[in-house]
Amino acid sequence: METGFGHARMAACAARVLMAAISALAPVAALAADPTAAPVTPPVAPPTAPAPAVVKAPAGPPAKIPTTILSQLPFISEPKLSPDGKQIAARVALKGDTLIGIFDPFTGKSRTLNPGKALELNWFRWAGNDRILISVGKIVPWDDDEAWQTRLIAFDVTTGEQRFIGGKTEGLIGDDLLWVDPEGKSALLSFQATIFDYPSVSTIDLATNKAKQVIGARDGVLKWVADTSGVVRAGWLFGDRSWKLLYRAKDGESFRTVAKAAYDTDDDDATFDDVTRIYQGSDEGYRILPNEKTGNDALWRYNFATRKPGEMVFEVPGVDIADFDTQDASSDLYAAWYTTDRPRAHWFDAELAKVQDAIDKAVSSAVGDRAATIVSYSRDRKRMLVRLGGSNDPGRFYLFDQDQGIMQLFAKANENLKPSQLTATTYTRYKARDGLEIPAYLTLPAGRTAKGLPLVIMPHGGPYGIRDDGTYDVEVQFLANRGYAVLQPEYRGSGGYGKAFGDKGQGQWGRAMQDDLDDGMDWLARQGTIDPQRVCIIGSSYGGYAALWGAIRNPERYRCAASFAGISDLKRQMKFWDSMSSSSSSRSEWRKTVKGDDTFDLTTVSPLYAIDKLKVPLLIVHGDEDQRVPYKQSKLYADALAKSGKPYEFITLKGEGHGFSSDANLQLWLDKLDAFLTKYNPAP
Repeated sequence: METGFGHARMAACAARVLMAAISALAPVAALAADPTAAPVTPPVAPPTAPAPAVVKAPAGPPAKIPTTILSQLPFISEPKLSPDGKQIAARVALKGDTLIGIFDPFTGKSRTLNPGKALELNWFRWAGNDRILISVGKIVPWDDDEAWQTRLIAFDVTTGEQRFIGGKTEGLIGDDLLWVDPEGKSALLSFQATIFDYPSVSTIDLATNKAKQVIGARDGVLKWVADTSGVVRAGWLFGDRSWKLLYRAKDGESFRTVAKAAYDTDDDDATFDDVTRIYQGSDEGYRILPNEKTGNDALWRYNFATRKPGEMVFEVPGVDIADFDTQDASSDLYAAWYTTDRPRAHWFDAELAKVQDAIDKAVSSAVGDRAATIVSYSRDRKRMLVRLGGSNDPGRFYLFDQDQGIMQLFAKANENLKPSQLTATTYTRYKARDGLEIPAYLTLPAGRTAKGLPLVIMPHGGPYGIRDDGTYDVEVQFLANRGYAVLQPEYRGSGGYGKAFGDKGQGQWGRAMQDDLDDGMDWLARQGTIDPQRVCIIGSSYGGYAALWGAIRNPERYRCAASFAGISDLKRQMKFWDSMSSSSSSRSEWRKTVKGDDTFDLTTVSPLYAIDKLKVPLLIVHGDEDQRVPYKQSKLYADALAKSGKPYEFITLKGEGHGFSSDANLQLWLDKLDAFLTKYNPAP
């Protein structure tokens, strides 16, 4: 359907301060324009524990922001420019549905695509200038329980035609996309012909879904890897006790075994993932691998035939490199991404580095400490999408045209919220009981003296490989506006802080990971910042589990707990995760990560099996179409609570998934939290 931009309409006038700075770009030396140069280490160090803050006289609590305003979901998120820079595809929230929107920023025209009401949108990307590939998923019946199934959809922007891509009888994983033709005509897709087969690889005509098999299924091979020209170059074979890496240098050659090892070998090459790229006509490429000296993931040159890293190209002290990008079918590095106190990019490309520097200077002079990030760019880099935002700024997107030297407003996340109404978040650290330093984000309510405050501990989801990043968080701002200090601990096992920190979370689900949350509370209590008798724990997904478990494990610490889409039965959830694993080795590794000792009984750290120990009130909210943590996790727990007569409130969000797809559901969550906290842990 054709629509206007709504509140994402292009602004008639540009941001003058930003335009002025960008239209007069001064030459800026790139930090590392040449990837063959010595490793680049930018002057960004992890934060140290802060000095005691000087307590200033409070200006008085700000006015309460209505939840009708706070709950306004961004109309547009994750915008991506087409390769020619003429169109923008984005995730769109509209009337409770999550859609794909395609926008023409020059005419103001747009259209939306609904992949399916019962499907969860996983990811999307451009395939050429006129086609978008969309990954969707849903929970399906599986082995007397449930499993996660993914599928791939191609959408033709010109005709509006929507087509399923893949085999009619394929297995659970249908979106294992290995390569896409830069012109968007074809793609390489790995999938099982049936649930009983190992995956093969086919070239798919994206306009017709006609497939031509290029690599047949091989017993034990569950993962294939292609190079930048679309040639399948590697495959992972998983046996009962060991794995093998099959490799070839070019198309037409036979695969040979270049490596093999037992599963219990501590080997960083045990898997390939999205942060790996092999280049056409070469055994060379790039990989993100740990630096043995620091334990943090760095970007390395890598030889895939010998499985040996070359020189290290880029690293950041104290944190991991999360991803990198290169030019299509080229070894020219564009950028590497990482997070310190906030997400950051390092641009190897001199032109992009110059643009980022100019934007940073313009933003600094215009709006203080908020950050601007290049989030997408056309193939020729003449047009870019730039996001401006911060912990106390929901953000907005600008379309920057280098030739014109101007940047125009494309979309705002929330037109009715101003940074002056919100509270900036501080990145800090504290020590856990075993001496481990725990990074954390702390948000204090505005207009109140930082003494004896009520506290909400809010652990992030995941838990492994995920972290908070200091960007705008509606729940944090809602709680701070209501008078609560909010602590977001980066507990052991959180992603982005290196292998050693991640490994310390292995087998600590419900154990030392929970200790880290309690130790953050004690740290704030020792400073006098919070009142330890007025603490509640709130979280979503794993954070919801941590809230439910914290209420049982340490009822003396918490006055209440609230969970959105939390886990109550780890044993049941583990079975669900097994269905999502691509191999027996990945299932085994994940079980080891969660359980630690294989003999450990997960029911001993599952809230469902310890209801008799519950002494504090609970708020439980879950969407009945959650595709990540099945709705049963909360429903079974609520039923058991009802039978035992424990104090709780259970809210089912009809048609909701593992997040919020409508303003109404987000507002309901915030309103329920408001009433729940006012009753059980009121702020002055």
